[in-house]
Amino acid sequence: MKITFLGTGTSTGIPLIGSSHPVCLSQNTKDKRLRSSIKIDFDNYTYVIDCGPDFRQQMINSNCKKIDGILFTHEHADHTAGLDDIRPFCFRNGALPIYGHKRVLENLSIRFNYIFKKDNKYPGAPSVIPNHIDSNSSINLNKSKVIPISYLHADLQVYGYRFNDFAYITDLKTIEDNEIEKLKNLDVLVLNAIRIEPHFSHLNLTEALDLIKIINPKKTFLTHISHMLGFHDDVEKGLPENVHLSYDGLVIEVN
Repeated sequence: MKITFLGTGTSTGIPLIGSSHPVCLSQNTKDKRLRSSIKIDFDNYTYVIDCGPDFRQQMINSNCKKIDGILFTHEHADHTAGLDDIRPFCFRNGALPIYGHKRVLENLSIRFNYIFKKDNKYPGAPSVIPNHIDSNSSINLNKSKVIPISYLHADLQVYGYRFNDFAYITDLKTIEDNEIEKLKNLDVLVLNAIRIEPHFSHLNLTEALDLIKIINPKKTFLTHISHMLGFHDDVEKGLPENVHLSYDGLVIEVN
C-alpha cells in the first residue's frame, strides 16, 4: 500500500495569505503546505481521504489519473471544498463513490446540490454515489476492510480511517478509549498536530505526542500543521525517533 501526502497544512495552508511570519516566508518547500489530504494506492485501486480547496492542484502534483472513491473525515471546507474538481474523473469513469457520516453527506448535498441532483442535471456536472458510514461497522473497499475511527473536533464528530496497519487521523481533539483500541498494533499512524500552543479543537504538539505514547504505533507522521508549529527542519530535529513531520509530496510504503 502506497500513501501519498497530498497536503499537510491546516485550514489556511502555509503560507498564510498576507502573512510575514518567518515560516510563511520560508524558501524550504517542506514549509509550503496545501490543505490536508492523502492518496492511498493498493491493488490497482486509488482512494483519497478528503478533497479540500487544493484538490485540483494536488491531483496534478501527484499525477493522479483516476480515483475509485473519496472518504470524508468531516464537512469543514478545508476537507470538502474541492468536490467539484472530481469532474474529470467522472467524465472518464462515471459517478464517483463517496463515503462519510450521514450528516456530512447531507451537508454536501446542500452545498453541492447540482452534484447530487438526479433529475434535470446540468450537463457536465459531476456525479457521486453516496455511501453512509456507521462507526460500528467496517467498510469494504474492493475487498479491503477499512475501519472508521470516531472522535471529536471540539464538539464535532469526525471520522478517521484504518486501512490494515495504517491509520489516518486528522482534526482530533478528544477520543474515547474504545476508539483508541481500534488504533492498536499500527505500523504507521498519521495524526494532527497544529502548533505548539494549546488549541480548542486540535491537538497541539505535546498532546499529539502524549496520544502517540498511548497508541504506540511503530511510526507516526504528523499532519494538519500550521505555521505556528515552526520550521519543518527545526521541529523534525526535536521529535522522538519514531515520530516525523509529514510534508506535501511525501510518499511512504506500508505493508
